[in-house]
Amino acid sequence: MSASVIDFLATEARFGAHNYDPIGVVLSRGEAVWVWDTEGNRYLDCLSAYSAVNQGHCHPKILAAMVEQAHRLTLTSRAFHNDQLALFYQEIAALTGSHKVLPMNSGAEAVESAIKSVRKWGYEVKGVPDGHAAIIVCADNFHGRTLGIVGFSTDPESRTHFGPFAPGFKIIPFGDAAALEQAITPNTVAFLVEPIQGEAGVIIPPAGYFTEVRELCTANNLMLVLDEIQTGLGRTGKLLAEQHEGIEADVTLLGKALSGGFYPVSAVLSNNDVLGTLRPGQHGSTFGGNPLACAVARAAMRVLVEEGMIENAAKQGARFLEGLKDIRANTIREVRGRGLMLAVELHPEAGRARRYCEALQGKGILAKDTHEHTIRIAPPLVITSDQVDWALERFAAILTQDFS
Repeated sequence: MSASVIDFLATEARFGAHNYDPIGVVLSRGEAVWVWDTEGNRYLDCLSAYSAVNQGHCHPKILAAMVEQAHRLTLTSRAFHNDQLALFYQEIAALTGSHKVLPMNSGAEAVESAIKSVRKWGYEVKGVPDGHAAIIVCADNFHGRTLGIVGFSTDPESRTHFGPFAPGFKIIPFGDAAALEQAITPNTVAFLVEPIQGEAGVIIPPAGYFTEVRELCTANNLMLVLDEIQTGLGRTGKLLAEQHEGIEADVTLLGKALSGGFYPVSAVLSNNDVLGTLRPGQHGSTFGGNPLACAVARAAMRVLVEEGMIENAAKQGARFLEGLKDIRANTIREVRGRGLMLAVELHPEAGRARRYCEALQGKGILAKDTHEHTIRIAPPLVITSDQVDWALERFAAILTQDFS
């Protein structure tokens, strides 16, 4: 590392809270699938800011929309109307088939907002006794880092020494429809679940699971809340991951790629019953639905569709997955994925995935480890066939090494 890189890292370590353990690279520029560090080295981004940069780094049309709106009006609060919010509502509803939209900023805010909303619906519409609403969630979930959310996490790192936690959540195994059926009671108001568990290592449920889940939720009058903050907006080769089984959630949560990486934007999408229970003063956000966010999100959604990024994710994801499966390496335990949401799980005896990610950095690829032995791979949806093949050559070179 050069002196300047060491200085950057030392300054971060001195002044910053140590709540992250990033790969030792200092990035300064990005374009499409590529990022460059402060020393001019180029890398293929295989994380996409945890799928926030689906449209590629610094997409020119999203940038233009942001700059234009920043010159006009950035923030009004929801005390007043602005000329971007209604258009954002109209366009995201048309894109996703939703009836109501609640704009927020971060993904965790969208999750918290959904929890509040389904509880309120449970009391005012379903008739659950006040204070008894129950929400079912899955083990190994990841829905954010706020206090309410980590209270129903099963990850010790997320929970330890952050309690006490709010009650009202029941945890079941992911991908087990029978467990869901057994967990439902008259006081259950919702099932909150990721279509694919991203942070857990790109865990894909059995085929037909969400068809059964949808039937159980309908039969028992509870809201199916799908957290599509990582899986949505093209990442899995469909606009929404729910489309792989032809179902519709009652509440859908979007974030990350909703702004193409330019600005924090999230949204709760729902039918009339759930969000229809909210009244003025009962929920809000100073920045939620601000005109700058809405203009950026409108452009981000538009390029996703107009430039065929969703279809490209399906095509290139299949190519990437097949190529990873073709790598003959004793280190690999399993390769899995859907669209451009991929993972390589290593055998424990192969050593920590972090070592392989650091070695990939030396080959010009930035990927991130999760759960000790898994490498997550999620490049921007604008990746080309040649770039996939270029990446596969480097993954093959590293995965055939033994770092144990």
